Amino acid sequence: MSQFSRRRFVSSAGAIAACSLLGHGCVSAISRKTSHSVTYASSSTNELEVDRVRLGFIPLTDAAPLIIALEKGYFYKYGLTEAELVRQASWESTRDNLVRGSVRGGIDGAHILSPMPYLMSAGTITSGQPLAMNILARLNVNGQGISLANIYRTVSFGVKSKVLKEKVKQAKNNGPGRRLKIAMTFPGGTHDLWIRYWLAAGGINPDTDVSMFSVPPSQMVANLKTGTIHMLCVGEPWNAQIIRHNIGYSALTTGELWLNHPEKALAMRADWVERYPRAAKAMLMAVLEAQMWCDEIANREEMCQIVSARKYLNVPIEDILERTKGNFDFGNGQVLMNSPSRIKFWQNSASYPYQSHDLWFLIENIRWGYLPPDTNTQSLIDRVNREDLWREAAQAIGQQQAIPATTSRGIETFYDGVQFDPKNPNAYLNSLPLKKQ
Repeated sequence: MSQFSRRRFVSSAGAIAACSLLGHGCVSAISRKTSHSVTYASSSTNELEVDRVRLGFIPLTDAAPLIIALEKGYFYKYGLTEAELVRQASWESTRDNLVRGSVRGGIDGAHILSPMPYLMSAGTITSGQPLAMNILARLNVNGQGISLANIYRTVSFGVKSKVLKEKVKQAKNNGPGRRLKIAMTFPGGTHDLWIRYWLAAGGINPDTDVSMFSVPPSQMVANLKTGTIHMLCVGEPWNAQIIRHNIGYSALTTGELWLNHPEKALAMRADWVERYPRAAKAMLMAVLEAQMWCDEIANREEMCQIVSARKYLNVPIEDILERTKGNFDFGNGQVLMNSPSRIKFWQNSASYPYQSHDLWFLIENIRWGYLPPDTNTQSLIDRVNREDLWREAAQAIGQQQAIPATTSRGIETFYDGVQFDPKNPNAYLNSLPLKKQ
């Protein structure tokens, strides 16, 4: 029997919660064989406590490190011979399945929006019941976009939102139900924060001037096409697909808003990490090696071919490939080639979970009222961020040179010139004219 025949991929067409409650074969397991040859490295992991881990993912390009870790045998290499990937319908279902845990038919960890493990640990998105979570790695930087419906094609943006202000005002004056409808993927998540920052920088209040609501990433294209929404912020490949279907265009990539911004994370239930520390380290080693593989330009086309498959993103490779190379056709005549704002999985310390980045996410969640002003941000970061495990895993795979000297990437500068100094986050927050009142 092939050494890979026991690894399973689980695809959930809807909410996995319903499947687990029914308690039958609603979620199918598919045994596959990989073409990538690896050597089982049990000696490096000192006999793992468990060989199984169940990880959720959303159909997005930035789930590639987990997909590649499975497809290329990195999980198997480090002893996780029963690793599973479970497709999630939305970030809400990701949260719910993390709360449930694999013992109750849910998942142990996930490809996730970086702020979500903090919101779960604080209990703000888990019905007031905190669920301790750990961030083990960042999965990528960049790789998201803000797009609009064709009815706004006459608006010439550049990267500044203030040119949209008159359109927003006109729509608002037409009545409460006629405001510009903007979709993000989860309240307090990265896409919500990117588009809120962008709108507010142009003097548009995202809470009072427009209507904002959550839409699952894979449903963005259909909602834009039917006119349910007018603007959105989402990860790839959905911005590229909007252009391919000629139903909208891109205003900017989020890498233009904040170059090399942190995005998705690999997060685990903290009780799983505590119970299986060697397995957690092995999993992290596998994901780090997959991230390095993904960032090799020579592997980019193969990576896109793998993740485009029906069981993963289920889109043509053409919807993924060019933007991963940094080539952006915005759909309105604007083209960027070899842009530094392309998605990165390893370069520029993309994988390292900087505490300073987590602090920015927390400050922005305070800014918009998702977290209370008196949130003890450092205490929360100390509980959630496990950069110590990242360092151990990097050391174990011979990547000592990739370990940053500090937990902070330093002062960050946004497209509008505003700076975030992690040594003085309150100064940043107080400088912002628009925030939740």
